[in-house]
Amino acid sequence: LRPRSDTLLNSRIILQSYELFSLYFEDICRPTEIKTLYSMFSATDLSQIAQHGLTEETVRRQIENFRRGFPPLPVVRAATAGDGVRVLTAAETAAAAARYDARAGGLRIVKFVPASGAATRMFRELFEFVDEGKRGRGIDTLLENIRRFAFWPELERVLPPDADDCAVVRAVVRDDGLGYGSKPKGLVTFHAYPEGARKAVEEHLAEGAQYAASDGTVRIHFTVSPEHRGGFEALLSQRVPCFGARYGVRYDISFSVQKPSTDTVAVNPDLTPFRTGEGRLLFRPAGHGALIENLNGIDADLVFVKNIDNVTTDARRGDTILWKKALAGLLLELQAEAFEWLRALDAGRADPASAAEFVEKRLCVKLPARSDEALLRSILDRPIRVCGMVRNEGEPGGGPFWVAGQDGTESLQIVESSQIAPADRELMRSAAYFNPVDLVCGVRDFRGRKFDLRRYVDPSAGFITAKSSGGRELLAQELPGLWNGAMARWNTLFVEVPVSTFSPVKTVLDLLRPQHR
Repeated sequence: LRPRSDTLLNSRIILQSYELFSLYFEDICRPTEIKTLYSMFSATDLSQIAQHGLTEETVRRQIENFRRGFPPLPVVRAATAGDGVRVLTAAETAAAAARYDARAGGLRIVKFVPASGAATRMFRELFEFVDEGKRGRGIDTLLENIRRFAFWPELERVLPPDADDCAVVRAVVRDDGLGYGSKPKGLVTFHAYPEGARKAVEEHLAEGAQYAASDGTVRIHFTVSPEHRGGFEALLSQRVPCFGARYGVRYDISFSVQKPSTDTVAVNPDLTPFRTGEGRLLFRPAGHGALIENLNGIDADLVFVKNIDNVTTDARRGDTILWKKALAGLLLELQAEAFEWLRALDAGRADPASAAEFVEKRLCVKLPARSDEALLRSILDRPIRVCGMVRNEGEPGGGPFWVAGQDGTESLQIVESSQIAPADRELMRSAAYFNPVDLVCGVRDFRGRKFDLRRYVDPSAGFITAKSSGGRELLAQELPGLWNGAMARWNTLFVEVPVSTFSPVKTVLDLLRPQHR
C-alpha cells in the first residue's frame, strides 16, 4: 500500500484509492494516518515541494480543498448605516483627524501598497482589438480621446507619422511601444501636471507625504512581482528626491515579493495534480490573500492599506487626506479603549457586563447569549482595522456584511459575491456599501508586541478558479483574500466615507474620469 517514493505512479489512481480508504477508515483512523498508507508524490516532486518552502502535508491539504471546495460564508445580513456602518458628523470627522495628527509623531507608520499585478485587465479591450480585430465602443472612445491621456506625449514619441488606428493601439500595449500590456499599473502614466506627468506609484509618494509621515519620515512598502521590481526601483530612485524636496520629508521605501511558500498546487479538472510537459508539478501564486505574509513582516504601529490604482490628482486629494486621518484617529481611540479593558481584566477590576457592552457596541461583535471572560479576552486581544466604505454606485467587488462565527458571535466582514451561497444572494441586493480597499490597521497588542497576523486568518475562506496553462484547462486555488478571509478574525469597524476618496482605474478609459483630470 505504500510504494517507494521514487516509483512513478498514476496519481489519479492514488487519489481515488485515498478516497476509498477514507470511506472505510474515517471512523477508526485520523486523516493523517490514512495518508501515510501511500505516497502521492515521487522523490522529484517532494524536492520541488521543498524548494517552494512547502511541505508534503500542506500540498495534500491544498488538493483536499479542491475535492471538498470552500464553504460559503454564513452571512446574516448586509451592514448598513447604524447597523455595522458608522456615519460620522463633520465635527466627529475633524476630531478624529486631529486625534491622529496629535499622535502620529510618536508612531511608526507604514503605507502598504499591493502593486504586484500586471495591467493586463486594464488593457483587455485593446488586446482584443490588436490580436483579434474586435473593435467595440471602448476602442472608439480611446482613439477619439487619445490626446487627453496623460501618457500621450510618451506615446507620440514612439508612433510613426502615418500610424493608423491599429498602430496607435498596438503601441500602447506592446513592448515595442509603451509596453503597458505587460507592465504593472504602478508604472503606467496616470495623471498630467504642468511640471510633468506622474505614474500611479508617484501619486502614492504624494499621498504618503500628506497623511503617513511620522517625524518627517514617510515609510511606504510596495509588494511587487520580481520581474517588475527593477522598474519600480529605477523610477523611484529618480522621483523620490523630487517629492522629498517638494513636501519636506524623507522617504523610506521598501519592497517585497509574494513568497513562494504561499503558492498553491494546480490540479486537472479531474482533481489530480496538474503536471507540465516536463512532468513537474505546477505551482501558482495564490492571489492577494498571500500578501498577509508580506503584511505580517511589516514593523509598524499603524499600517495604511490602499490599492496601487486608487489614486487621484493633487487638486482632488483633500477628502482622501482628511478621511485617511479620520480613520486612523478612530482606530487609535478604539485601540486605546480595548487595551484599557484588557489591562482591567488582567488586574481583576473589569466588570464583565461593561466589557461585553464595549465589545458589542464599539468593536461591533455580537456576543452569544452566554459568554465568559475567556471569550471577551479573545475578542479584545486581536488586530484592529478601520475600513472606509463608500455608497454602492455599481462598482464590482465586495461589501460589508454581518457574518456568523462558529463561536456563536456575529462580526463584520468584507465579503465577495463568490463567497455567498446562491440561496443568500438576495442579500447582495440590500448591500448599500462597497469596499474601496481603504484600510487602517493596528497590528500591535496591548503589551506593544506585534500580532502574528497569520493566526487571524480563516483558512476556509479561499477560492477555486478555472485557469489554463499551455492550452490545457486546470483549477487554481487562491488563499483567503487579504481584506476578506485573511483578516476574518480581526476586529473591524466600518465607516462611511465620501465617494470622492475612491478613484480606481480598472480599465484605461477610467483615466478619462474627472477624478483623474
